Amino acid sequence: MYPGVRRAANARRTPISTVRAIGGITVTAQIIALCNQKGGVGKSTTTFQLGRRAVLRGRKVLLVDNDPQGNLTSVAAADVVDEDQAGLADALSARAPETIRDVIVPGVWPGLDVVPTSGTTLGYVRDELVIAGAGREGRLRDALTAVADDYDLILIDCAPSLDQLTINGLTAAEHVAIVTHSKLFSTNGLAELLKTIDNVRQYYNPALDVAGIIINQHEEKTVSGQTWVTELRTAMATRTDATGNPAPITVLAQPIPKRVSISDATEAARGLDEWGTAEARDLGSLYDDHLTALEGARS
Repeated sequence: MYPGVRRAANARRTPISTVRAIGGITVTAQIIALCNQKGGVGKSTTTFQLGRRAVLRGRKVLLVDNDPQGNLTSVAAADVVDEDQAGLADALSARAPETIRDVIVPGVWPGLDVVPTSGTTLGYVRDELVIAGAGREGRLRDALTAVADDYDLILIDCAPSLDQLTINGLTAAEHVAIVTHSKLFSTNGLAELLKTIDNVRQYYNPALDVAGIIINQHEEKTVSGQTWVTELRTAMATRTDATGNPAPITVLAQPIPKRVSISDATEAARGLDEWGTAEARDLGSLYDDHLTALEGARS
Protein backbone atom coordinates (compact mmCIF):
# COMPACT_ATOMS: atom_id res chain seq x y z
CA MET A 1 0.00 0.00 0.00
CA TYR A 2 1.17 3.50 -0.78
CA PRO A 3 0.28 5.65 2.26
CA GLY A 4 -1.75 8.83 2.38
CA VAL A 5 -5.25 9.24 0.99
CA ARG A 6 -6.89 12.49 -0.01
CA ARG A 7 -10.44 12.80 -1.23
CA ALA A 8 -12.05 15.43 -3.41
CA ALA A 9 -15.69 16.41 -3.12
CA ASN A 10 -17.05 15.44 -6.52
CA ALA A 11 -20.73 16.15 -6.89
CA ARG A 12 -22.58 14.01 -9.39
CA ARG A 13 -23.83 16.02 -12.32
CA THR A 14 -25.39 15.57 -15.73
CA PRO A 15 -22.54 15.66 -18.27
CA ILE A 16 -22.94 17.41 -21.59
CA SER A 17 -21.04 14.72 -23.50
CA THR A 18 -22.60 11.82 -25.32
CA VAL A 19 -22.19 8.24 -24.18
CA ARG A 20 -19.56 6.11 -25.92
CA ALA A 21 -18.02 2.69 -25.40
CA ILE A 22 -14.26 2.42 -24.88
CA GLY A 23 -12.80 -1.05 -24.83
CA GLY A 24 -16.30 -2.43 -24.39
CA ILE A 25 -16.98 -0.21 -21.36
CA THR A 26 -19.61 2.54 -21.60
CA VAL A 27 -18.43 5.98 -20.46
CA THR A 28 -19.93 9.46 -20.57
CA ALA A 29 -16.92 11.77 -20.40
CA GLN A 30 -14.83 12.39 -23.48
CA ILE A 31 -11.38 10.96 -22.69
CA ILE A 32 -8.34 12.26 -24.57
CA ALA A 33 -4.76 11.04 -24.07
CA LEU A 34 -1.96 13.45 -24.92
CA CYS A 35 1.20 11.60 -25.81
CA ASN A 36 4.58 11.47 -27.49
CA GLN A 37 7.47 9.22 -26.57
CA LYS A 38 9.79 12.21 -26.75
CA GLY A 39 10.24 14.32 -23.64
CA GLY A 40 10.26 18.09 -23.54
CA VAL A 41 7.61 18.65 -26.21
CA GLY A 42 5.19 20.33 -23.80
CA LYS A 43 2.56 17.67 -23.15
CA SER A 44 1.97 18.77 -19.56
CA THR A 45 1.72 22.45 -20.51
CA THR A 46 -0.67 21.61 -23.34
CA THR A 47 -2.81 19.43 -21.06
CA PHE A 48 -2.96 22.18 -18.44
CA GLN A 49 -3.89 24.98 -20.83
CA LEU A 50 -6.47 22.83 -22.67
CA GLY A 51 -7.97 22.06 -19.27
CA ARG A 52 -8.21 25.78 -18.57
CA ARG A 53 -10.04 26.45 -21.82
CA ALA A 54 -12.47 23.62 -21.09
CA VAL A 55 -13.22 24.98 -17.61
CA LEU A 56 -13.92 28.39 -19.15
CA ARG A 57 -16.55 26.68 -21.32
CA GLY A 58 -18.28 25.35 -18.24
CA ARG A 59 -16.92 21.84 -18.58
CA LYS A 60 -16.27 19.66 -15.56
CA VAL A 61 -12.69 18.51 -16.19
CA LEU A 62 -10.42 15.81 -14.76
CA LEU A 63 -6.69 15.89 -15.46
CA VAL A 64 -4.85 12.58 -15.03
CA ASP A 65 -1.10 12.87 -14.40
CA ASN A 66 0.14 9.66 -16.00
CA ASP A 67 3.79 10.75 -15.99
CA PRO A 68 6.13 9.73 -13.12
CA GLN A 69 7.72 13.19 -13.28
CA GLY A 70 4.51 14.70 -11.88
CA ASN A 71 4.89 18.03 -13.68
CA LEU A 72 1.17 18.39 -14.33
CA THR A 73 0.34 17.80 -10.67
CA SER A 74 2.76 20.51 -9.56
CA VAL A 75 0.79 23.19 -11.43
CA ALA A 76 -2.75 21.81 -11.63
CA ALA A 77 -3.42 20.69 -8.05
CA ALA A 78 -4.84 23.40 -5.79
CA ASP A 79 -2.61 22.35 -2.88
CA VAL A 80 0.83 20.80 -2.69
CA VAL A 81 0.68 17.03 -3.13
CA ASP A 82 3.05 15.36 -0.68
CA GLU A 83 5.36 12.59 -1.84
CA ASP A 84 3.61 10.06 0.41
CA GLN A 85 0.13 11.12 -0.63
CA ALA A 86 -2.00 8.64 -2.55
CA GLY A 87 -2.31 9.25 -6.26
CA LEU A 88 -2.55 7.56 -9.62
CA ALA A 89 -0.03 4.92 -8.57
CA ASP A 90 -2.38 3.69 -5.86
CA ALA A 91 -5.34 3.54 -8.24
CA LEU A 92 -3.32 1.43 -10.69
CA SER A 93 -1.51 -0.86 -8.25
CA ALA A 94 -2.91 -4.25 -7.34
CA ARG A 95 -1.21 -3.84 -3.95
CA ALA A 96 -3.07 -0.68 -2.88
CA PRO A 97 -6.71 -0.52 -1.74
CA GLU A 98 -7.46 3.00 -2.97
CA THR A 99 -9.77 3.61 -5.91
CA ILE A 100 -9.32 6.50 -8.30
CA ARG A 101 -12.12 8.35 -6.53
CA ASP A 102 -10.13 8.14 -3.30
CA VAL A 103 -7.12 9.93 -4.75
CA ILE A 104 -8.72 12.76 -6.75
CA VAL A 105 -7.79 16.24 -5.50
CA PRO A 106 -9.21 19.68 -6.32
CA GLY A 107 -7.57 21.63 -9.12
CA VAL A 108 -6.55 25.27 -9.21
CA TRP A 109 -9.88 26.37 -10.74
CA PRO A 110 -13.49 25.56 -9.91
CA GLY A 111 -14.60 22.74 -12.18
CA LEU A 112 -11.13 21.17 -12.33
CA ASP A 113 -9.99 18.02 -10.52
CA VAL A 114 -6.69 16.17 -10.69
CA VAL A 115 -5.54 12.57 -10.33
CA PRO A 116 -2.09 13.43 -8.97
CA THR A 117 1.36 11.91 -9.22
CA SER A 118 4.19 12.73 -6.84
CA GLY A 119 7.30 11.07 -5.49
CA THR A 120 8.53 7.84 -7.03
CA THR A 121 5.52 5.56 -6.62
CA LEU A 122 4.23 5.73 -10.20
CA GLY A 123 7.63 4.58 -11.41
CA TYR A 124 7.35 1.56 -9.12
CA VAL A 125 3.88 0.80 -10.44
CA ARG A 126 5.20 1.03 -13.99
CA ASP A 127 7.64 -1.73 -13.08
CA GLU A 128 4.79 -3.68 -11.46
CA LEU A 129 2.78 -3.48 -14.68
CA VAL A 130 5.67 -4.92 -16.70
CA ILE A 131 5.38 -8.25 -14.88
CA ALA A 132 1.63 -8.15 -14.26
CA GLY A 133 -0.64 -10.65 -15.95
CA ALA A 134 -3.70 -10.37 -18.14
CA GLY A 135 -5.65 -7.15 -17.93
CA ARG A 136 -2.73 -4.90 -17.03
CA GLU A 137 -3.29 -2.68 -20.07
CA GLY A 138 -6.83 -1.82 -18.95
CA ARG A 139 -6.24 -0.80 -15.34
CA LEU A 140 -6.56 2.94 -15.98
CA ARG A 141 -9.60 2.43 -18.21
CA ASP A 142 -11.28 0.34 -15.53
CA ALA A 143 -10.42 2.89 -12.84
CA LEU A 144 -11.78 5.84 -14.82
CA THR A 145 -15.06 4.05 -15.46
CA ALA A 146 -15.98 4.69 -11.82
CA VAL A 147 -15.76 8.49 -12.21
CA ALA A 148 -16.45 9.09 -15.91
CA ASP A 149 -20.04 10.16 -15.25
CA ASP A 150 -18.77 12.95 -12.99
CA TYR A 151 -16.95 14.75 -15.81
CA ASP A 152 -17.42 16.14 -19.29
CA LEU A 153 -13.76 15.88 -20.27
CA ILE A 154 -10.86 13.77 -19.00
CA LEU A 155 -7.36 14.63 -20.23
CA ILE A 156 -4.56 12.10 -19.67
CA ASP A 157 -1.01 13.47 -19.66
CA CYS A 158 1.07 10.46 -20.73
CA ALA A 159 4.69 9.73 -19.91
CA PRO A 160 7.41 10.43 -22.52
CA SER A 161 7.80 6.74 -23.31
CA LEU A 162 5.98 3.84 -24.93
CA ASP A 163 5.77 1.75 -21.76
CA GLN A 164 2.84 0.23 -19.88
CA LEU A 165 1.79 3.61 -18.46
CA THR A 166 1.35 5.07 -21.93
CA ILE A 167 -0.39 1.91 -23.14
CA ASN A 168 -2.77 2.25 -20.18
CA GLY A 169 -3.45 5.85 -21.19
CA LEU A 170 -4.17 4.87 -24.78
CA THR A 171 -6.35 1.96 -23.72
CA ALA A 172 -8.40 4.28 -21.51
CA ALA A 173 -8.85 6.99 -24.13
CA GLU A 174 -11.40 7.60 -26.83
CA HIS A 175 -9.01 9.88 -28.69
CA VAL A 176 -5.27 10.55 -28.70
CA ALA A 177 -3.69 13.92 -29.41
CA ILE A 178 -0.03 13.76 -30.39
CA VAL A 179 1.98 16.73 -29.11
CA THR A 180 5.21 17.40 -30.99
CA HIS A 181 7.94 19.95 -31.58
CA SER A 182 8.07 21.04 -35.18
CA LYS A 183 11.87 20.94 -35.07
CA LEU A 184 11.91 17.48 -33.48
CA PHE A 185 9.62 15.85 -36.00
CA SER A 186 11.02 12.52 -37.09
CA THR A 187 9.23 10.25 -39.54
CA ASN A 188 10.72 7.20 -37.87
CA GLY A 189 9.88 8.41 -34.35
CA LEU A 190 6.31 9.27 -35.24
CA ALA A 191 5.95 5.98 -37.09
CA GLU A 192 6.92 4.14 -33.90
CA LEU A 193 4.29 6.01 -31.91
CA LEU A 194 1.61 5.41 -34.55
CA LYS A 195 2.51 1.71 -34.59
CA THR A 196 1.95 1.58 -30.83
CA ILE A 197 -1.40 3.33 -31.28
CA ASP A 198 -2.34 0.81 -33.98
CA ASN A 199 -1.40 -2.08 -31.69
CA VAL A 200 -3.48 -0.67 -28.85
CA ARG A 201 -6.40 -0.24 -31.24
CA GLN A 202 -6.04 -3.81 -32.48
CA TYR A 203 -5.69 -5.57 -29.14
CA TYR A 204 -7.17 -3.38 -26.40
CA ASN A 205 -9.18 -0.41 -27.65
CA PRO A 206 -10.78 -0.72 -31.10
CA ALA A 207 -12.44 2.70 -30.77
CA LEU A 208 -9.16 4.61 -30.30
CA ASP A 209 -8.89 7.49 -32.76
CA VAL A 210 -6.05 9.92 -33.49
CA ALA A 211 -7.83 13.24 -33.07
CA GLY A 212 -4.90 15.24 -34.37
CA ILE A 213 -1.32 16.40 -34.01
CA ILE A 214 -0.59 19.55 -32.01
CA ILE A 215 2.57 21.36 -33.07
CA ASN A 216 3.98 22.96 -29.93
CA GLN A 217 6.81 25.40 -29.15
CA HIS A 218 6.94 26.29 -32.83
CA GLU A 219 9.73 28.63 -33.94
CA GLU A 220 7.80 30.13 -36.80
CA LYS A 221 10.50 32.59 -37.89
CA THR A 222 13.15 29.95 -38.51
CA VAL A 223 13.61 28.19 -41.83
CA SER A 224 13.92 24.83 -40.07
CA GLY A 225 10.68 25.38 -38.18
CA GLN A 226 8.79 26.26 -41.35
CA THR A 227 10.33 23.31 -43.20
CA TRP A 228 9.42 20.80 -40.49
CA VAL A 229 5.82 21.95 -40.40
CA THR A 230 5.48 21.62 -44.16
CA GLU A 231 7.03 18.15 -44.13
CA LEU A 232 4.84 17.06 -41.23
CA ARG A 233 1.64 18.21 -42.92
CA THR A 234 2.62 16.51 -46.18
CA ALA A 235 3.58 13.24 -44.48
CA MET A 236 0.36 13.09 -42.47
CA ALA A 237 -1.88 14.09 -45.40
CA THR A 238 -0.45 11.31 -47.58
CA ARG A 239 -0.12 8.66 -44.87
CA THR A 240 -1.27 5.11 -45.61
CA ASP A 241 -1.93 2.22 -43.26
CA ALA A 242 -0.26 -1.20 -43.23
CA THR A 243 -2.49 -2.39 -46.06
CA GLY A 244 -1.76 0.61 -48.26
CA ASN A 245 -5.10 2.31 -47.77
CA PRO A 246 -5.19 6.09 -47.17
CA ALA A 247 -4.97 6.87 -43.45
CA PRO A 248 -4.39 10.63 -43.15
CA ILE A 249 -3.99 12.27 -39.76
CA THR A 250 -5.06 15.84 -39.09
CA VAL A 251 -2.38 18.34 -38.10
CA LEU A 252 -4.25 20.97 -36.11
CA ALA A 253 -4.35 24.18 -38.07
CA GLN A 254 -2.36 26.66 -36.01
CA PRO A 255 0.92 25.68 -34.31
CA ILE A 256 1.45 26.88 -30.74
CA PRO A 257 4.44 29.25 -30.96
CA LYS A 258 7.34 29.17 -28.55
CA ARG A 259 6.63 32.02 -26.13
CA VAL A 260 7.91 32.80 -22.66
CA SER A 261 4.43 33.83 -21.54
CA ILE A 262 3.16 30.27 -22.01
CA SER A 263 5.81 28.73 -19.79
CA ASP A 264 5.62 31.57 -17.26
CA ALA A 265 1.84 31.35 -16.93
CA THR A 266 1.91 27.57 -16.63
CA GLU A 267 4.69 27.55 -14.04
CA ALA A 268 2.62 30.06 -12.05
CA ALA A 269 -0.41 27.72 -12.33
CA ARG A 270 -2.35 30.29 -14.34
CA GLY A 271 -4.35 30.13 -17.51
CA LEU A 272 -3.19 32.39 -20.31
CA ASP A 273 -6.37 34.42 -19.92
CA GLU A 274 -5.27 35.13 -16.33
CA TRP A 275 -1.78 36.28 -17.25
CA GLY A 276 -2.80 39.84 -18.05
CA THR A 277 -1.14 40.52 -21.39
CA ALA A 278 -2.63 40.82 -24.85
CA GLU A 279 -0.14 38.27 -26.18
CA ALA A 280 -1.15 35.74 -23.53
CA ARG A 281 -4.83 36.22 -24.31
CA ASP A 282 -4.15 35.69 -28.02
CA LEU A 283 -2.17 32.53 -27.24
CA GLY A 284 -5.03 31.30 -25.10
CA SER A 285 -7.31 31.53 -28.11
CA LEU A 286 -5.04 29.07 -29.95
CA TYR A 287 -5.59 26.49 -27.21
CA ASP A 288 -9.29 27.27 -27.47
CA ASP A 289 -9.20 26.46 -31.19
CA HIS A 290 -7.36 23.20 -30.50
CA LEU A 291 -9.89 22.25 -27.82
CA THR A 292 -12.69 22.84 -30.32
CA ALA A 293 -10.97 20.55 -32.82
CA LEU A 294 -10.35 17.82 -30.24
CA GLU A 295 -13.88 17.94 -28.88
CA GLY A 296 -15.19 17.88 -32.44
CA ALA A 297 -13.44 14.56 -33.01
CA ARG A 298 -16.23 12.92 -31.04
CA SER A 299 -19.01 14.03 -33.38
